[in-house]
Amino acid sequence: MTVRIVDSADVAATATIGEGSSIWHLAQVREGAVLGENCIVGRGAYVGTGVVMGDNCKLQNYALVYEPARLEDGVFVGPAVCFTNDHYPRSVAPDGTIKRGDDWEAVGVTCREGASIGARSVCVAPVTIGRWAMVAAGSVVVKDVPDFALVAGVPARRIRWVGRAGVPLEDHGNGRWVCPQTGETYQEDNGTLKEDFDG
Repeated sequence: MTVRIVDSADVAATATIGEGSSIWHLAQVREGAVLGENCIVGRGAYVGTGVVMGDNCKLQNYALVYEPARLEDGVFVGPAVCFTNDHYPRSVAPDGTIKRGDDWEAVGVTCREGASIGARSVCVAPVTIGRWAMVAAGSVVVKDVPDFALVAGVPARRIRWVGRAGVPLEDHGNGRWVCPQTGETYQEDNGTLKEDFDG
């Protein structure tokens, strides 16, 4: 395997890029960023200073992943998604002087294994997107998203459960949910969903 970085991409010398990863046209990967194996950073995407991505992550075109975001393995970030990193953004201080990098404390978005963030969504840090959760396109996420939840809207709210395949689960009663694609079963308890390994 090799790393593919096209000529128009801007990748800092101190960034770590895993084997099999690709950085496409006009993308920027900042200092100290760490990308795992087989990651894809699409055209015009931005990976902030010190951002950490696991293996097999995909950042689609023009996604903006600001530090200190953390992405676990298999995370999908759709086109033009934005991860914020400031509670109270201002260009200047109250006295009118320009704010500097050390004038504020960065907060990050965390995406757990297999999570998917739909096109043009905004995740307002600090939030955690749970394992295998899905954020519908155009949503604004302002609170943590449970594992396997499908959230949508402004602000985003859970509208369904989804399995690892990403398709909505079917309600089989008594808190039992089944994936129509894979047949995998899940158990709901007090607003959380877990894989039912006993079937």
